Amino acid sequence: MTKKQNIKDLSQEQLQEYLKNIDEPGFRTKQIWQWLWQKNVTNFEQMTNLSKKLRAQLEKDFVMEPVQIHSYQQSLADGTIKYTFRLSQGHLIEGVLIPSRRSERVTACISTQVGCPLGCKFCATGTMGLKRNLKAYEIYDHLWLLNEESKRHFGRKLTNVVVMGMGEPLLNLDNVLRALDIVMSEQGLAMSPQRITMSTVGIIKELYRLADMAPKFNLAVSLHSAIDDVRSQIMPVNNSNPLNELIDALKYFHKKTGKRITFEYLMLGGVNDNIKDARALAEFTRNFPSKINLIEYNETPQSIFRKSQPERVQEFINFLENRNIIVTFRRSKGSDIAAACGQLVKITEKNKQLFDIKHINQKK
Repeated sequence: MTKKQNIKDLSQEQLQEYLKNIDEPGFRTKQIWQWLWQKNVTNFEQMTNLSKKLRAQLEKDFVMEPVQIHSYQQSLADGTIKYTFRLSQGHLIEGVLIPSRRSERVTACISTQVGCPLGCKFCATGTMGLKRNLKAYEIYDHLWLLNEESKRHFGRKLTNVVVMGMGEPLLNLDNVLRALDIVMSEQGLAMSPQRITMSTVGIIKELYRLADMAPKFNLAVSLHSAIDDVRSQIMPVNNSNPLNELIDALKYFHKKTGKRITFEYLMLGGVNDNIKDARALAEFTRNFPSKINLIEYNETPQSIFRKSQPERVQEFINFLENRNIIVTFRRSKGSDIAAACGQLVKITEKNKQLFDIKHINQKK
């Protein structure tokens, strides 16, 4: 028996052609598209402005495999909420809602793969390996759900999206771009591309391909060291995507898009946080308009690294600022629920029990 196609895998043109072939008027395309993406219905019966005959035909020809919220945990410290989503085949992925106390901003951090193949030494997600890429609708759907959850918990829609969750977006680029196209579309979430940031470790071949598409959203690069030997030790991907080639790819990206590039830099105590490292970072970022986000490292029970000492961080910042480089220091959010940068990993029952015990103790 042939498996039916997921209707969300169809482009708008393919949906229009399908409806034409079953003698349905063209305006049905827009109606169905709105049900699928703006309203994110989970079955055909919910499409109440379609005839019963058409709904039955859609049911016969297609399936819907909705992404569902499996569980969520909220930080007692800062309000960050980590969600686990269940996919149709049972895989679990994670997404995060990050509220700002100083503004009306709510940021969603979304995933692009089940796990990650890159094995960065500081990242818990890398310990999972790669299970599979997310489909475009799975990327969109868990973001749509996060938007609904933002309204429920914080009383407002999402203001920002960062593609920084599980996985490497450039290794699933076609699905990521299709999902973001719908996110930015008036027929989707109508979100401004200026409020969307895609983060990558820097897959050079795919960076060139992305640059040629001249995306309007922002780019962030997880750099974490501007010294090849150091970066290769903590990020094996650097062996096949070395810094000199990454510089050329990013120059090309800036030439094609005119966009400033953000660099994410985890402060790892004794690894990448001395003045030699700061000097290399300053030299690297002078190749294109850029800004640097220094990130507080989030230790996990399995961590082989430690966070940098406050005085070391300040020396690092002072060195960069004295060279007129835009730099900010981002403190951890959601680290008490393993929702911070580098901590997203599928929850085992053992870890779930540890989490519950921890929060029982915190509430006493």
